[in-house]
Amino acid sequence: MVIKPKIRGFICTNAHPTGCEAHVNEQISYVKAHTGENGPKNVLVIGASTGYGLASRITATFGHSASTLGVFFEKPPTERKTGSAGWYNTAAFQKAADEAGIYSKNINGDAFSHAIKAQAIEAIKADMGKIDLVVYSLASPRRTDPDTGEVYSSTLKPIGKNVTTKNLNTSKRIIDSVSVEAANEDEIQGTIDVMGGADWELWLSALKDAGVLAEGVKTVAYTYIGKELTWPIYGHATIGKAKEDLDRAATAINEITANINGQARVTSLNAVVTQASSAIPIMPLYISAMFKIMKSDGTYEGCIEQIANLFKENIYNDSPRLDEQGRFRQNYKELEDSVQQRVTDIWNTVETDTIDELTDYAGYHQEFLKLFGFGIDGVDYDADLSPEVEINDLS
Repeated sequence: MVIKPKIRGFICTNAHPTGCEAHVNEQISYVKAHTGENGPKNVLVIGASTGYGLASRITATFGHSASTLGVFFEKPPTERKTGSAGWYNTAAFQKAADEAGIYSKNINGDAFSHAIKAQAIEAIKADMGKIDLVVYSLASPRRTDPDTGEVYSSTLKPIGKNVTTKNLNTSKRIIDSVSVEAANEDEIQGTIDVMGGADWELWLSALKDAGVLAEGVKTVAYTYIGKELTWPIYGHATIGKAKEDLDRAATAINEITANINGQARVTSLNAVVTQASSAIPIMPLYISAMFKIMKSDGTYEGCIEQIANLFKENIYNDSPRLDEQGRFRQNYKELEDSVQQRVTDIWNTVETDTIDELTDYAGYHQEFLKLFGFGIDGVDYDADLSPEVEINDLS
């Protein structure tokens, strides 16, 4: 079939296998040219198929020749329908790792379940020995409690009061406003139960109990803090409460792994275009304005640049950059006062007829398409190809 992008609202409902492979190979090339000296050897990435999780797996493998086990939940292709972008990303990653002779295996399933945790542990024991880095990078709208069977749902809502704010409507390509009602207590708790640190803690407890964590094991979970512009719907909202719970989990994990000198840290990263961020009101406008400023300054970093630098500057650096809460601070370039002030100036003045002049929405849209393998130089999007691509799946 000839595969063209099918965009509905803030999501793309299909993906291009060749384009996804090209995008993965771009990231691999970057890491090979920008690797640090120190790094991991045996890595578990939970949420390994897109965004920061995929970038972490690429950095570990092609920057440090690390063996990796990736856990994710992606839709396989059929004869008539494409698979998800994460499926094709994993296939491309697997192909490159195999060609490089570096161990990598995959588990496609519900990472929140006890069964997938047990399967991962079995694979680690069989092939990898002990894990020295665990990356937790899951994003999901729902989570089933593995003990009670209760299904929790997350929401993107402010806390305390309703919020009406400026917005870039990507479907209509206009500047309008978006109103979001305040969350109730059940919605706040549900978001914490899905996106907080409970599952990260369960993973590390299971791995520790199974004896598959190495002495001095490191583990990181990713968060976005932002500043005043994004706080009403992100940082000081339901998703922000969930991310605060990661700090609680980090403390618990440090206690769990104390006798093997483990280290758990939350990592604050830049705003980037991901499948998750595209769904958050106000983020398309904020990111488009931020792109305009940081690209002009030469300081913009996408997922792969952020993670490659995270490994060099923080995880494997004797003098990491930490914030007051003890998180790795990889977002320092975005949160500089001068950057935030110029982004705010754009935010306050941009209108529909000045979107292209004042923001880099074109760059935002290009990055969005690349998530699904579209809009990448050198890919023939008129080619007739099969959507069916296999991955090495242990599940």
